[in-house]
Amino acid sequence: MTEQLTHVDATGAARMVDVSAKEVTARRAVATGTVRTTVDVIGLLRADGLPKGDALAVARIAGIMGAKRTPDLIPLCHPIALHGVTVELELRESSVDITAATKTADRTGVEMEALTSVAAAGLALVDMIKAVDPAASLTDVRVERKEGGKTGLWVRGE
Repeated sequence: MTEQLTHVDATGAARMVDVSAKEVTARRAVATGTVRTTVDVIGLLRADGLPKGDALAVARIAGIMGAKRTPDLIPLCHPIALHGVTVELELRESSVDITAATKTADRTGVEMEALTSVAAAGLALVDMIKAVDPAASLTDVRVERKEGGKTGLWVRGE
């Protein structure tokens, strides 16, 4: 049995999947990522002492904006109405863990919005700290959980 790829037509050309026949359901996704930096930068983040200002607030807003702009960045992603986006930043010894959760009631999931949220938050954070740590990097961006739709609940590692 050969599996049919949903994002290509019979000729192999990319296409946006028609989701109009799918049922509207509540959907939620959670994605994570990490900005790796230095102990000194974490100290500056804790003290709100970075030259560019409040990096954590900028990262949170960038994450929310990223989720909202996902279909403008990811070519085959459907524009959906987001009903909620949260971005949490947790300071570690030499890194910042980013968790984004996205919610909607629609015909398709919000995983790409959660991933884009993490990526935008992480990139904004790197931009805010690059003057004091040019080696800062965003790593490990991935979906951790998705709920709703035909697939139901999926959790990484289960």
